[in-house]
Amino acid sequence: MNTRHLTRLLGIELPIIQAPMAGVSSPAMAAAVSNAGALGSIGVGATDAEGARAMIAAVREGTAKPFNVNLFCHAPAITDAAIEAAWIARLAPLFAEFGVDAPDVLGEIYRSFVADEAMLQMLLGERPAVVSFHFGLPSEPAIRALRYAGILLLASATNLDEARLAASAGVDAVVAQGWEAGGHRGVFDPDAPDDRLGTMALTRLLVDAIDLPIIAAGGIMDGAGIAAALELGAAAAQLGTAFIACDESLADAGYRAALASGAALHTQMVRAVSGRPARILANRFAALDGEISAGQIPAYPIAYDLGKALHAAAKSRGEYGFGAQWAGQGAPLARAMPAADLIATLAAEMAGARNP
Repeated sequence: MNTRHLTRLLGIELPIIQAPMAGVSSPAMAAAVSNAGALGSIGVGATDAEGARAMIAAVREGTAKPFNVNLFCHAPAITDAAIEAAWIARLAPLFAEFGVDAPDVLGEIYRSFVADEAMLQMLLGERPAVVSFHFGLPSEPAIRALRYAGILLLASATNLDEARLAASAGVDAVVAQGWEAGGHRGVFDPDAPDDRLGTMALTRLLVDAIDLPIIAAGGIMDGAGIAAALELGAAAAQLGTAFIACDESLADAGYRAALASGAALHTQMVRAVSGRPARILANRFAALDGEISAGQIPAYPIAYDLGKALHAAAKSRGEYGFGAQWAGQGAPLARAMPAADLIATLAAEMAGARNP
């Protein structure tokens, strides 16, 4: 499945996809990327149907071109009062450090798309050009309805089994998310053994075995990286960390400062922040993760309720080290500029790498 096929399918000029990055990407970023010839994306997994509808409308105010709407398809959380109480107690001294009390109870702050009929109906009404799935897949009827509505579907996979499930479910392309990638690992089952396949190996495995376009993701930060992914057989590359420092990013000042610091050289895969494995810049939350076992952490996204509260408490006192500062292993290569300028730079670098 070559690059020309995928770009024609998606209605874009360049084989570049800006990763959705819920909480970091913005409608302004997605619109700027799409206007520049790539595929912009928004992540709506952290909002409800009406919030997602508003985000889609905001992107459409900035562009008439295709863009991607990303959804979380995790298994709905199973609450465990004992684990949650112990987790609150464990982090309570950190809240006290910033002069506030820890919450008494935690909640499931994000609703999974697999159990969100309102989100499905909103998408069927709005009909964005592209919808993508992370953490798994929605039901067969949901996929069938989205396809019938003329929406192109992408799904993340971290191994061959997940990619085969996505392909058999009827998606149009698979995002091969390597171990290097920043943010939440797209594993379907966060408690299963993880082979930790890197982007290069995973891309080659999927290109060889899956009769669909493969989109390489993880550690790709510049045009040379995109060109390398295409040489491996990928039809496009998806970049996330490369856009965190862009003008349109929602990353706060502390996140941007950390990205530009030595912390970018030491990213870690952690679970303590949200309850699912995710790659983060080295910070105080990342250091805390090394002291805990997965069984002590509440389910996603219940754990994230406490993580976000701790970050808010710390940030109010000028401490940014408890933020969800997601970033991939290529983080030191991040560049600060408008998103459209980054796309133009990537395109020039890619052309130079492919035609030295």
